[in-house]
Amino acid sequence: MSADWRAQLAPALAPAAPGWWPPAPGWWMLAVLMACGGWYLIRAWRHPTRVRRRAALRELQAIRATVTDPLLAARALESLLRRFAMAQFGRARMASLTGARWLAFVADVSGGRLAPREATRLLESAFGDRVPDDRQASREHWIVAAEAFIRRAARGRPPDLPR
Repeated sequence: MSADWRAQLAPALAPAAPGWWPPAPGWWMLAVLMACGGWYLIRAWRHPTRVRRRAALRELQAIRATVTDPLLAARALESLLRRFAMAQFGRARMASLTGARWLAFVADVSGGRLAPREATRLLESAFGDRVPDDRQASREHWIVAAEAFIRRAARGRPPDLPR
C-alpha cells in the first residue's frame, strides 16, 4: 500500500440535496387546513347576522353623534329598531307586532333595558310628538337600550312572540 492511499479511493457518491418542490405530504395537508380555516373565518366574518349588526350599530352611532333633538332621535331609533327586527327575524313575523306587543317584544329582547314605560315614552315621542321632560336623559337611555336590543337580537333566535 502506498502512502497516498486516499487518492486511490473512488469519489464519494452523496445523494443530491433535496429540492424545495414538491413539498412533503405534511406541508400539503397544512396548506389545505390553512385554506379551509381562512375560508371559514371569512364566511363567519361576513355572516349576514354580523353584517346586519355592524350596520345597525354604525347607524346607532351616527344617531348618537348627529341627532341632538330627542324627538328626531326617538323617530330615528324607532325606525332603526323596527328595520333591524324585520331584517333579523323576518318581515312577516315582525310586521304584525304593534303597540303593547311590540313594546313587550322590545323589552324582552333588550333584556329589560327598555322597560315598557321607557318604550312607551319612546313610541309617544316618535309618533305622538310628545317629548318627555328629561329630554337628554331619555335620549341617552333610549340609545343605550337600542344598543342592547341590537346586540342581544343578533345573538340568536327571537323569543316567543307575545300574544
